[in-house]
Amino acid sequence: MLIDFRSDTITRPTRAMLDAMCQASVGDDVFGEDPSINALEELCADMFGMEAAIFCPSGTMTNQIAIKCHTQPGDEVICDENAHIYQYEGGGIAFNSGASVKLIQGDRGRITCDQVASSIQPDDPHRPHTSLVCIENTSNRGGGSCYDFNEIRKIADLCKEKKLAFHLDGARLWNALVAKNETPKQYGEVFDSISVCLSKSLGCPVGSLLIGKKDLIKKARRVRKVFGGGMRQAGFLAAAGIYALQNHIHRLADDHKNAIQIAAAIEKKNFVKFVLPVETNIIIFELNDGVTGQQLADKLKEKDILVYAIARNRVRIVVHLDISKEMTERTIQIIDQL
Repeated sequence: MLIDFRSDTITRPTRAMLDAMCQASVGDDVFGEDPSINALEELCADMFGMEAAIFCPSGTMTNQIAIKCHTQPGDEVICDENAHIYQYEGGGIAFNSGASVKLIQGDRGRITCDQVASSIQPDDPHRPHTSLVCIENTSNRGGGSCYDFNEIRKIADLCKEKKLAFHLDGARLWNALVAKNETPKQYGEVFDSISVCLSKSLGCPVGSLLIGKKDLIKKARRVRKVFGGGMRQAGFLAAAGIYALQNHIHRLADDHKNAIQIAAAIEKKNFVKFVLPVETNIIIFELNDGVTGQQLADKLKEKDILVYAIARNRVRIVVHLDISKEMTERTIQIIDQL
């Protein structure tokens, strides 16, 4: 039995999800004629109390489209130094939007209103023009850490006062909503745009959505076309998304519970320096000198457990839809034996 903790992107559609995909009504989405795509976009926009949404192949694309829509070349984007938009999107902020980045050293990927306020550039022709603030919830490199919504609201108020756009990379927002007992509409009230992923926490094979006001999404459709993101009979993918939104959100609490149990076993090992606090489905831990992350990954692979060495001395484990209670127990048993 192979147990794959490398990411929550490796899941396979459930039988019920496959059945929904097979029964999907489809059309040409570039013409706006795919009924399943239209239904997914309307469902997601309504969940967040926002006006419109657009379906894209990936969260990287939805983030990059949002940044392109909110900025002009020469502008500056404020984000945490560990943000996905900066670390893992191929330099897309510079390549796609011609914008620079003001990095903030936050707390496990989370930045504060005071930090944002001190990072806004003055009105000076020598400086780039600050136009956008981006946050990530949950934070991947922060070990699945969640924002305090009160802090998000403070940042939103500051952005409104300073006339800055406010974007959420919500690739794993579903995990945060479950962990913090929050609602999508809370987020729709404070952000100008939100990116949510269907192929991570919710177990879909492909897809993310960008949500915002109608004029923003109209602009986003043009940018998506330029980026090559227009798809045709994509309703088969949309059907998976609709099924996931209706059936796979509440079960995320099981992933969080399993992650906490695995982290507790890891903390007991003498070769582990520390484990980042576990709030959702991601476990990141640092190893003591003498053992590397890849060495531990190789050792676990011998036991049919796959993990990801994200740095020389750091390892990431991600719990997801395809990790059962039995797999969790087996993993803890093997960790205990190391």
